[in-house]
Amino acid sequence: MPDRNRPTRTAPDTRPPADEHPTGDTNLFDYDAELRPHNDHLRAAARIGPRDHVLDIGCGTGRTTREAARAAVAGSALGVDVSARMLDQARRLSHDQGLTNVTYEQADAQTHRFPPAHFDTCISRFGTMFFADPVAAFTNIGRALRPAARVVLLVWQDRDHNEWATAIRRSLPDATPAPTPPTGGPDAFSLADPAVTERILTAAGFTDVTFTDVHEPVYYGPDSATAFEAVRRLKEFDDRLAGLDPTTAEQARTRLRATLAAHDTGTGVYFDSHAWLVTAHRP
Repeated sequence: MPDRNRPTRTAPDTRPPADEHPTGDTNLFDYDAELRPHNDHLRAAARIGPRDHVLDIGCGTGRTTREAARAAVAGSALGVDVSARMLDQARRLSHDQGLTNVTYEQADAQTHRFPPAHFDTCISRFGTMFFADPVAAFTNIGRALRPAARVVLLVWQDRDHNEWATAIRRSLPDATPAPTPPTGGPDAFSLADPAVTERILTAAGFTDVTFTDVHEPVYYGPDSATAFEAVRRLKEFDDRLAGLDPTTAEQARTRLRATLAAHDTGTGVYFDSHAWLVTAHRP
């Protein structure tokens, strides 16, 4: 059952760690900076052992995969994602940091043929909400896990509990929120309902499904001007502005600038967020 009584909000430190120096495609939105406080929760819950083989779903530029590889010093970490651009950066960073037990594959985890019964742990930081058929996807992932393997996921709670989604969306034209798919599906909030997510994981063969509330701010940049450029890299913003007349598009940009300025604390631009930390086991 969900546990909303465990306070997990902390003051985020957005400075990159000494072993993380972003390189490569500067047009990519920096999810690692945005979600850095969430990494601590994922890492602590995963409890990766030195000999573990780890699967990271929706790994993006590979921050969580590299952290897993460092913990699994005598094991390995595989990161999968559908974005070739993000994986290119993940490979560059892993090479620059001298990691030899980490690999990346461009793949859809719903259908990719993973080695059967190979991984000890599956992790994902907001990378499992966009499957076309989530039961099929988690069933496929389950086949890749050894008996008693653990799944540790971060997924967003519903839109109304995530200020980053509601505040930024209000700056866009026709800002009526789309409803969350009731039975899962390709949407950032498709796993927001614990009852739905538990049914999906149970149908895919997992047991002992638990949910823990994670309440952390998300970071959009050191100041509102930088945050504005960051948001412009998000696909949703460009898609919503495409085809608008110049006046309407500029009005949307003005509203977005005002929203970001209102969330500029002087030490960075932050929005409130709530996520679920979901754990489950493979029998």
